[in-house]
Amino acid sequence: MKIALDAMGGDFAPSSNIDGAIRSVNAIDDIDIILVGDKAIIEKGLEGKSYPKDRITIKHASEVVHMHDESLVALRKKKDSSIKVAVELVKSGQADGIISAGHSGVTMATSFFVLGKAKGVDRPAIAATMPGLKGPFVVIDAGANVDCKPEHLLQFGYMGSAYFRAIYGSQSPKIGLLSIGEEDTKGNELTKETFRLLKETDLNFIGNMEGKDVFTGVADVIVCDGFIGNVVLKLSEGLAEAIIKMLKNEISSPLSKIMNYIFTKPAVMRLKRKTDYDEMGGAPLLGINGSCIVCHGRSSAKAIGNALNVANQLTKIRLDKLISDDFSAYGKKLVKNKSEK
Repeated sequence: MKIALDAMGGDFAPSSNIDGAIRSVNAIDDIDIILVGDKAIIEKGLEGKSYPKDRITIKHASEVVHMHDESLVALRKKKDSSIKVAVELVKSGQADGIISAGHSGVTMATSFFVLGKAKGVDRPAIAATMPGLKGPFVVIDAGANVDCKPEHLLQFGYMGSAYFRAIYGSQSPKIGLLSIGEEDTKGNELTKETFRLLKETDLNFIGNMEGKDVFTGVADVIVCDGFIGNVVLKLSEGLAEAIIKMLKNEISSPLSKIMNYIFTKPAVMRLKRKTDYDEMGGAPLLGINGSCIVCHGRSSAKAIGNALNVANQLTKIRLDKLISDDFSAYGKKLVKNKSEK
């Protein structure tokens, strides 16, 4: 598989992206990478590095989308940005997927307009994988759509289910709807109507779930609008970092410092690895014709390498086709049910 990587996107670009690409080709046999961005800068970053030279190529892009750029302005004016050029490589068939740690709004919008929506999808959504007590779970939407209709959340449920089945092998993922109470009467108009729609599907819908249940493993896929999902994601990141720092401070306290260090540090480090977003790599934008991974702006080389692995997996299994097939099957059932009434 060949993945286009926006080499200029992210807080630590281009070094983190270049090093992440090198990590990936050195670890994965069946992946080739196109680094998209300023050719001279990328070539300098690759100098002296050990990697199979035939598996990393460069595609020049003269412009960079910065984090402070407005999405619509960047889309209209920066026609040769590293993000746009990378997505165009997928559109033309020169690459199988795209990854960017740059401006997420521009990455999503460009992928949406250039690659188009998967059949049956109204709103593409970000599926963020998070660590839970019983293993990983998925939050969808994690930031692509801040204003949603019930029909959109219904589609998020289908896309999230298809994604979880494909990645983790579960035949019937548990789908939960994030709300302010477990009863179907709780929530706002959006969640109440979404509850009704999800209940009528063949998805393994377990009903409403509260914020306190997010990490318990009660659901494999948690459905919400992008505003709530992004708050959950960022709050979780901040809380995890704060807890790790507090634990480290306790271990380093003068009282029984050596014993605390010996017996507690290994557990703290294991917890850190489980909650580190670098381990997740990035989150796929589901519902487009192709594979697009949106990475954290602070992504390290390790995170980029893991994101490349995710992109490679999703491209192999043609997740976009699996999602379209699910929507097609659901549409046929709707027609059949209406004809029988």
